[in-house]
Amino acid sequence: MHVAGSTTGSDEGHQERVPLSAQAREAVRQRIVDRRYPMGARLVEREVAEELRMSRVPVREALRALVAEGLLELLPRSGVRVRRLERTDVRHLYEVWEPLAVQASRLAARALTAQDPPSLDALRACLDRAERAAEADEGTREVAAHTEFHEEIVALGGNPLLARTMEQLSWQLQLLFGLREEPAHMRAQHADIFRHIAAGDEELAVASTLLHVRDSRAVALRSLFGDTILYTEGE
Repeated sequence: MHVAGSTTGSDEGHQERVPLSAQAREAVRQRIVDRRYPMGARLVEREVAEELRMSRVPVREALRALVAEGLLELLPRSGVRVRRLERTDVRHLYEVWEPLAVQASRLAARALTAQDPPSLDALRACLDRAERAAEADEGTREVAAHTEFHEEIVALGGNPLLARTMEQLSWQLQLLFGLREEPAHMRAQHADIFRHIAAGDEELAVASTLLHVRDSRAVALRSLFGDTILYTEGE
C-alpha cells in the first residue's frame, strides 16, 4: 500500500506519481477489508485525513469513490460509515457473482486450449499464497489470495468487459470473505478449479466453479446469519 507522496516505479528509474486520492482510496479500502474500520463504523473525514497524513480534499474524493464501490454508505444527514452487509446484500452479491465466476472459468479453460495458451503461473501463485497464509493462520492474507485467484481466472479469459465488471465486485467479495469462516475444503475446491482450467476442460471448470460459489454462499449465510441453505440438483 502506498502512503502520501509515494510513487510507482517503472523502467530506467522513471517514477509515476500516484494521485493522493487513489492512495487514500487504497488505504481506506484496506482498513475496511482487514476490519480496522469495522462494519457500521462512522468515518470522519478530518480524522481519516489525519491518520493518513493527507489533506482533506483527496480523502473526501476517496470516501465518495468508496461509496460508489459499495464499501461505504452515506449517513442520513452527513458523513459516511462502513457498510453493514445484511442477509439480502449477501444474497444479491452472490446472485451477481455466480454467473460471472462461471463464465470466467469457462473462458479461462477455453483460453488454455488456444494455440498460444496463457501462463498459469499467476493463478498457481495465488493458490500457493493462500496455503502459506492458512498454515500461518493469517486470515487477511488468505482472503486476499482467494480474491486474487478469482481475479486471475477472469484475466486468463481475456475479456476486458468481464474484467471491469468483476473489478466492481472484488472488494465487496473480499470484505465478505473476511467476515465468514474459511473452511479448508474451499481451498481444495480452488485446486479443483485450477486443475480443470489447466486441462482446458470447460465443462468441469464450470461445474467445479458453480459448486464452489454456491458452497461459498451457503458458508457465508451460515457464518453471518445462521441460515441453512440446501441446494438441489439443477438449481
